[in-house]
Amino acid sequence: MKRIFVSRFVLPGAMATFLLLSLAYWWLDNLPHELFGTALFALLVWHIAVNRFWFKNLIKGRYDARRTLALGLHVLLIANMLVLLVTSIVISRSVFEPLPIPDSIYLRDIHWFAAYWVMILVGIHLGLHWARVMATGRSFFRIPQGNTIRTLLLRVASCLIAGFGVWSVSVLGVWSKLTFNYSLDFWDFNASVTPFFAHWTGVVALPATVTHYWLVLSRKRRSTVPAIARRVPLGKDELEDAIGDVAVRRARR
Repeated sequence: MKRIFVSRFVLPGAMATFLLLSLAYWWLDNLPHELFGTALFALLVWHIAVNRFWFKNLIKGRYDARRTLALGLHVLLIANMLVLLVTSIVISRSVFEPLPIPDSIYLRDIHWFAAYWVMILVGIHLGLHWARVMATGRSFFRIPQGNTIRTLLLRVASCLIAGFGVWSVSVLGVWSKLTFNYSLDFWDFNASVTPFFAHWTGVVALPATVTHYWLVLSRKRRSTVPAIARRVPLGKDELEDAIGDVAVRRARR
């Protein structure tokens, strides 16, 4: 159980921390930025190794609209990460500076563009797997199920977080960054740095919340039990989602 907790909580949490720290380039300067980025990709390799069976199960099970959409979003996330990795090496001025690779100002723009889209796609990725993360957390911390008040409070908190995320998108000018437009709005790190990380956390939480509750609503329209009863082959992701659905239903009783 500890291994599952590390792979689903500690490892993603560390990756998210390094990702957020990497965004504070003008506060950390170049060397810390590259070190945090290098650590992020090192943990990403570990994350892929832990979840290697996801790749093996891509050709197994049935593909409905939801699973196809999830696969497409994961492909986009992988592509953005690859662009981020390649451009990181090319434009490096510290860690990979000894490599005989010519610098390019255009690749710097692409690097930042990919980084901002990674934040959105990471949020969607988190929302896709939030049910199993919560199920793992309840099991590890031995949190009893079926608490209606707690469920209501969590839903209210989710709405507040999503609202904060909408505000954060505006504060940070995220839309202009995602559309590859230049902006003269920069965060003043001399004033305070904590709100910067809070707002970017809100930006990630917004697509995560929307994706999670979109899945909750879509799952209400279909039943997983008949598919299992008909012995329709399910992939590992679908099977874990089915287990997560059962845990959610029990928690609401």
